[in-house]
Amino acid sequence: MAYGQHKYSVTVQWTGNKGTGTSGYRDYGRDHIIRAGAKPDIPGSSDAAFLGDAARWNPEDLLVAAASACHKLWYLHLCADAGICVLAYVDAAEGTMLDTPDEGRFTQIVLRPRVTLRTGDDRELAEQLHHTAHAKCYVANSVNFPILCEPAIEFASV
Repeated sequence: MAYGQHKYSVTVQWTGNKGTGTSGYRDYGRDHIIRAGAKPDIPGSSDAAFLGDAARWNPEDLLVAAASACHKLWYLHLCADAGICVLAYVDAAEGTMLDTPDEGRFTQIVLRPRVTLRTGDDRELAEQLHHTAHAKCYVANSVNFPILCEPAIEFASV
């Protein structure tokens, strides 16, 4: 593992100018392109509730996805180190955001990973490693709201 300071650079380019810029709240598009080096572009927008394009990724989707992916990556790492063989992992994560006239903020994210293990592996340890993964997750350690984890663990059918 490479310890130390790491930097991440992205470019977000607004592509929603419909010809008159931000002359009025309804006069511009929320579309943008997210770029990072040679990686594939991510088409972004705001949530449809805020006049965005529902077919594009919004910042709220990306935050929930980041929390889910970070937890998963730590969990797989910890399982591999512990000799637990994960055969499948699917997370149906959900974030809740509060939007009022005065503020907008996430109140929680709930991760619901469904994990399939090799038959005979230690279920109790596999469950405990979700707690360790949460404690190590960079995203969970960086936000000011709870990220909960409700895992389901099953064994592969023989």
